[in-house]
Amino acid sequence: MKLTVLKERKPNETRVAVTPETVKKLMALGFTVTVEKDAGEASCFPDTAYKTAGATIAATAKKALENAQVVLKVQAPTEDEIEMVPEGALLIGMLNPHGNPTLVKAYEKRKITALSLELAPRITRAQAMDVLSSQSNLAGYRAVIEAANVFTRAFPMMMTAAGTVPPARVLILGAGVAGLQALATAKRLGAIVSVFDVRAAAKEQVESLGGTFVEVESKESGEGTGGYAKEMSDAYKAQQAAKIKEVLQKSDIAISTALIPGRPAPRLITADMIAGMKPGSVIVDLAVEAGGNCEGSVLGKVVEQDGVSIIGYANMPGRIPHDASALYARNLLNLLTLCVDKDKQALALNEEDEIIQAIMITHKGKAKKGDTK
Repeated sequence: MKLTVLKERKPNETRVAVTPETVKKLMALGFTVTVEKDAGEASCFPDTAYKTAGATIAATAKKALENAQVVLKVQAPTEDEIEMVPEGALLIGMLNPHGNPTLVKAYEKRKITALSLELAPRITRAQAMDVLSSQSNLAGYRAVIEAANVFTRAFPMMMTAAGTVPPARVLILGAGVAGLQALATAKRLGAIVSVFDVRAAAKEQVESLGGTFVEVESKESGEGTGGYAKEMSDAYKAQQAAKIKEVLQKSDIAISTALIPGRPAPRLITADMIAGMKPGSVIVDLAVEAGGNCEGSVLGKVVEQDGVSIIGYANMPGRIPHDASALYARNLLNLLTLCVDKDKQALALNEEDEIIQAIMITHKGKAKKGDTK
């Protein structure tokens, strides 16, 4: 079974789908592994490390894809790459079918079986393949580091002979995986942290990590399917906005992480709220690639608005490429164990498996999900 790992070509993408550690484990499953030249360079995984692990290095994507049965990517392939993928191959990555409907048509044309890992269900069996959790964890951590880098004050309280430096006050919007990791990181740095989430069930998690849970007094539940938040009513949104504005005025740093699957990111921080923040405050918009939680955030840039710095970096996990790649590669490895008959060392995709059903976009050229248009 030939497995090919391609170099990522999308802007801001520094990760790679396989590491030297997982090459050995993939070979144990029966794969021969080919890695495109310099695929791991941005993640500090040199070609020599892949060779030592047993992989073959191909000079070009075209060479790497010759006779490939399995193709691994981080992000969706380009149209040029799809044209080089052998017909009938298995393609796995974070393919974003909602945002790439044209590519889904290309998978159909090439009779590709495409699995999009970010669609994995929130069930116990799928936890080891949950790329959203592994990458969001790192994004939440890095968001705090980026905020600290731009912030002109210290995070912890410091008592000196010259006086006392008060601790930074951090507000986190969204208590998902990224938000909780941001909470834990900010606490470790000595900040006072408050967290807002529409899901009442998040309160216990926030308080267990030492944060203060910010609540809107409402009987409306924010619990959506699969542990995600749902779209709230206009009345709730008005109460929410008033509460967030109140807390932002006392905060030094805000980190927004709120996302709703299949929808644009909710707008939680308005220009009016930013105007009321203290000069020198910092906002990190982790949802900027989905439209942004913060009015005025710009994808890929740090902008200043009313004395407040707004960080809109794309691909926050990619700013820690070595660890992000290592976790992503393990997610892929865990998924591939479901796709292989270990005794025969051959591909054996079980279409009845609930995980495979959830992540399959196309199978042998036929679309499996009608919601990708």
